[in-house]
Amino acid sequence: MSFSGNVKQELFLHISNARHCRLAELAALVVMSDDNEDTLAGKKIDKLASILKLDPVDEQGKLALKIVEKDGKLTIDRVLISKSCCKQAFIRGAFIARGSVTNPERGYHFEITCDNKELALLLIDIIKDFEVEAKLIERKKAYVVYIKDGSMIVDLLNVMGAHESLMDMENVRILKDVRNRVNRKVNCETANLNKTVNAAVKQIEDIQYIEKTKGLKYLPDGLRQIAEIRLEEPEMSLNDLGQKLTPPLGKSGVNHRLRKISEIAGELRRIN
Repeated sequence: MSFSGNVKQELFLHISNARHCRLAELAALVVMSDDNEDTLAGKKIDKLASILKLDPVDEQGKLALKIVEKDGKLTIDRVLISKSCCKQAFIRGAFIARGSVTNPERGYHFEITCDNKELALLLIDIIKDFEVEAKLIERKKAYVVYIKDGSMIVDLLNVMGAHESLMDMENVRILKDVRNRVNRKVNCETANLNKTVNAAVKQIEDIQYIEKTKGLKYLPDGLRQIAEIRLEEPEMSLNDLGQKLTPPLGKSGVNHRLRKISEIAGELRRIN
């Protein structure tokens, strides 16, 4: 089963304790589902309707669920979702009916499709009450409420009551974060290593040029000593090179001498 399917299955099993929350969830399922009894939404409608002992399609049922029709489209009276817990139940029902969430291994995308704009804006307002920013896009003849921020999707899973799915997603997010940090560190270390290697290659080329054109005796004693060691130890770090000198020299001192050698090599190249 997909990650989205797992979330819906978990929410399907979630039954609110309070009657008003059950009504809110059932109302969301009724106004958003496609009346297919074989779907998970259809089964949840039957389950809640049985518990509440009402028929959501007759007038009494619609009255209890505060379902209203505007311009041929179904929506609900906001009085149904005046309580925070009822808003959570409404989002849960809407997601079971028309929602989906991408496998966090591939990316972060949560959406709920609505048949009309008024219902979509209502859903966005409800979600916003939980400090989650959802956006709206029109797709063909439908209105899609969506979220692309991973942390906000986690927050909304918590709001809906999908706690097991929330933990699964958090584990994936943690692993991805660790993986990204390791990759950044490796990339940084690789870049530094490449920089060090390129610098050493350039140093050796300069020393070899001086040796070929003038001989290393052309260099002052301090520079000649570091030049000879660099040729012998092309892969050695500046710190280790400094320890081979007499007297030993620190990294900055070694770097200074090698820069002087490069300057001398540059001057010889210009002359020749």
